[in-house]
Amino acid sequence: MLLEVDNLRVCYDSFEAIKGISFALEEGDLITLLGANGAGKSTVLKTISGLVTPASGQILLEGERLNGFPPHIIAAKGIAHVPEGRRIFPYMTVYENLKMGGYTQRSKAQFNKDLGGVHELFPRLRERAKQQAGTLSGGEQQMLAIGRALMSNPKVILMDEPSIGLSPLMIEALSEAIMKLHRGGRSIILVEQNSKVALSLANRCYVMELGNVVLEGSARDIATDDRIKEAYLGG
Repeated sequence: MLLEVDNLRVCYDSFEAIKGISFALEEGDLITLLGANGAGKSTVLKTISGLVTPASGQILLEGERLNGFPPHIIAAKGIAHVPEGRRIFPYMTVYENLKMGGYTQRSKAQFNKDLGGVHELFPRLRERAKQQAGTLSGGEQQMLAIGRALMSNPKVILMDEPSIGLSPLMIEALSEAIMKLHRGGRSIILVEQNSKVALSLANRCYVMELGNVVLEGSARDIATDDRIKEAYLGG
């Protein structure tokens, strides 16, 4: 198993945000975490990437426990996080943002290979290489956030709400890019409010409610079950 989350609990002071959830990601899989705002989806991603410290449970990457490592070490071990809101460096150029994403790379050949892959996936980033990142459109900034994550050649990519605030055309373009990554063998955990998009991309789905996983199964089964759609996916 590539990534395992086992009986994970996360607390903010006395509030238990994640209540002992477990799930797994196999190599080459794309799984999605669905649920309403406040279900704990983003907290799960932040805990995997080391931004939040779990109260108990464990996170294993290829059998190695990640708990206790700081975010930069977890990133170096192969976890890349595309955060909600993009969090690009607005006063740096597009190229400088991508270069920051590749800071763990010690091989110039690998860096150039990863950069070429990002440019192939998002040609617009090559065109905008010298442009200040903060002047990009929302969709272009999301491309940059994903591209920056890819520059570390990660084993697992965590994507938090990549479609939020984007036009339908840009959502379609980003969905196609995510599908290309998946077909190319990338392992992805996707948090996405747009359940239709998420279920069209994922292999498996975990539905969260108030810090618990209340339902899991194949994305196809969950997408076509009327009772599930009514209860958890807004009908």
